[in-house]
Amino acid sequence: MSSSHQQQQQATPRGLPGFLRRTLRTSTAEQENNALDYSPSSAPKSPAVPDSITDTVGVQSGNVDNDNVDMANRSSRSKSDSQIDDGRMTQTDNETNQNSLTLTSPGSAKRHLRAVAFPPLPYEQEFGGNNSDDDVVGDVDKQSQSLSVASTNNVISTPMIAPPQPQTEATAPPPQPKSYKEIQYETMLNSTIIPLRDLRKLSWNGIPAHHRSKIWKILLSYLPANTSRHQSTLTRKRNEYKDAIQQHYDIPDDSRTNSEQETLRQVLVDVPRTAPEVPLFHNDRVRRCLSRLLYIWAMRHPASSYVQGINDLATPLIAVFISGYFPNKDVEEEVLSGEVMIDVTDAILEEVEADTYWCLTNLLAGIQDHYTSDQPGMQRMVMRLEDLVNRIDADLAGHLRETGIEFLQFAFKWMNCLLLREFRLQRVMRLWDTYLSEGDGGFEDFHVYVCASFLVHFSAELQQMGFDELFQFMQNMPTDDWTDREIEILLSSAFVLSTLFGGSEAHLNVVRH
Repeated sequence: MSSSHQQQQQATPRGLPGFLRRTLRTSTAEQENNALDYSPSSAPKSPAVPDSITDTVGVQSGNVDNDNVDMANRSSRSKSDSQIDDGRMTQTDNETNQNSLTLTSPGSAKRHLRAVAFPPLPYEQEFGGNNSDDDVVGDVDKQSQSLSVASTNNVISTPMIAPPQPQTEATAPPPQPKSYKEIQYETMLNSTIIPLRDLRKLSWNGIPAHHRSKIWKILLSYLPANTSRHQSTLTRKRNEYKDAIQQHYDIPDDSRTNSEQETLRQVLVDVPRTAPEVPLFHNDRVRRCLSRLLYIWAMRHPASSYVQGINDLATPLIAVFISGYFPNKDVEEEVLSGEVMIDVTDAILEEVEADTYWCLTNLLAGIQDHYTSDQPGMQRMVMRLEDLVNRIDADLAGHLRETGIEFLQFAFKWMNCLLLREFRLQRVMRLWDTYLSEGDGGFEDFHVYVCASFLVHFSAELQQMGFDELFQFMQNMPTDDWTDREIEILLSSAFVLSTLFGGSEAHLNVVRH
């Protein structure tokens, strides 16, 4: 067997299909014939195959002409054949023969056939996709050459580095799905006619902060159930309040009577004392609004005029109505802290003042006898509370009598200020959600059951105290750490009492010892 035939068999990869091996052998035979008949002028131009060039002459040469490759291939093959026939082969000749055989090695033959039959796609040529190990080595060596020092100008040439891509902002988390209760609120408030019965039933368990301002105005009958009339009603009522300011407040002091001057003086004294623990009511603008609306209310309701305690009733309304303009602000952290006043314009504050005046007027209309002469409504509520405690907790009622504590001494403040001085203002907002849902009797009848539940809640501690300690405890109830959960438990207990004793006054007629 001739040496050329042996080389042809060695150059044919065994892993290829039959028809590809035959094609490769034919291509190899043609290359041998062309190499034997080689002449520089008639040599055919073979397609440039970077892989075979790199394998033949090494990566140090960079770009190699195809004619030089063929010449090296022919000369090395002729020399190796003659040396093998003579039986002589030196070490240098052996190295040359190995280099020549690399041209027709199985790996090179595969790549040559693949380059001819399956040319690389454009993106492979551009980005070097699907490179073999030899290609990777060649690319690394080419990059190392680009980093070499140029002999002419001694300047290091570095490859161009693409500028960093700008980072895109993180996508916002998807909005949380609305609860069934939230959907119910939106459905009712967007209705043409708001179903007040259903709205009260839904609001009993608490109103979301961003809906509280509007719902309170509806439950206090300030806004009608017909939503198409809301804006016209607000415009008309706010204009009426502006007229009242011009009539009663923005007048010379010498035009006021002695009683009016005394009322104004009392209002101006009480307003700085209002909600001292809430920074919102330390703001001078808020205090001016509160003074003005309290004085105008007293002037337009001479039967009761101004009584201490009415100023406290206005504070939840002001806080809720201000927060209604800023639904995304936290009520306790931003509104009650006073930070929100930076964003509250004079126009907003004028609207809040007018809305507070009309809602306070409707609220006091149901309990107006609490603030008339001798306050008969207040005394009636205190007596009902005492009777109810005697019925549900006789031991506590007996202990209070034995220590000499009268219900009027601590419960009068509870009825006069509606527990505003016993709870933090945000807890009072939750309490008023249920009061307003109860309808006309929320601030009188249901409030008595809430006070009874509140007193019985501390029954065990109270029964262990003497007069001084008990009296001090009643003046400063430990509720600073209460949350809406404790308020809801209190309301649930009051609801149970109202179902047991509501409408059955005979149950409260117990014999007093």
